[in-house]
Amino acid sequence: MLNKIFTVMKKVILLSAVILLTCCGREKEAKWDLVWSDEFEYSGLPDSTKWGNEVGFIRNNELQYYTERRIENSVVHDGNLLIIGRKERFDTANYTSASLTTDRKHAWTFGKIEARMKLPKGQGMWPAFWMLGQNVHELGWPECGEIDIMEHINNDNFVHGTLHWYNKDHLSSGKTAPCDVTQYHSYAIEWDSDSIKWLLDGKQYHQLPVKSEIIGNQAFQLPFYIILNLAIGGSWPKDPDETTQFPDTVFVDYVRVYQKAEE
Repeated sequence: MLNKIFTVMKKVILLSAVILLTCCGREKEAKWDLVWSDEFEYSGLPDSTKWGNEVGFIRNNELQYYTERRIENSVVHDGNLLIIGRKERFDTANYTSASLTTDRKHAWTFGKIEARMKLPKGQGMWPAFWMLGQNVHELGWPECGEIDIMEHINNDNFVHGTLHWYNKDHLSSGKTAPCDVTQYHSYAIEWDSDSIKWLLDGKQYHQLPVKSEIIGNQAFQLPFYIILNLAIGGSWPKDPDETTQFPDTVFVDYVRVYQKAEE
């Protein structure tokens, strides 16, 4: 009988401990306030108070010419932002696309940055949702730091989450997560002074420390701005081929920026 009583009490104590730990864990979950968003509940060109454009040939030996506020390459329709890559002659390029950015409009230090997106597949396609340090214009890259919230290339069945920084040389670290990119998914980071976490549909799949004493500089303690783009070709995915179908479109349901609520 004493053994039974002891066993029952032991189970009660263990259950109480589990409940206590669960409650404590819940209390520690971050509470987020929405501080900026574009829900794309309008039609026409992207909101110019929120988005600017990179223009021309920008990086990575890519083939596309990024156009500026050209409805054929970036348009809001039916609750989505559409970023459209086309095979067409434009300027000196054979391809056009768009790269939208909050540079010089909005930038943030720390927070949860999230977008719900549906991506194209195809040889040479390189859609991305990412961030650059606002001081890129003064320091250059990679000194400014880069946070790749999501990148996808070609016909891969996974996405990349990566960090780039500078410490005597260009350094990077990243991880992939399985994903059918042709369906809508939420891609996000949770970023504070200690670390950056990568999430796919709300589930964490990667985490890296960003303290200055670990990475060797202050890059990830400073403001970053958002970029949404569809690149074509370049040093990573290589060129499109005869299997690549055009036009190719990135659909963005929303972009949201949260910051931790004050206790």
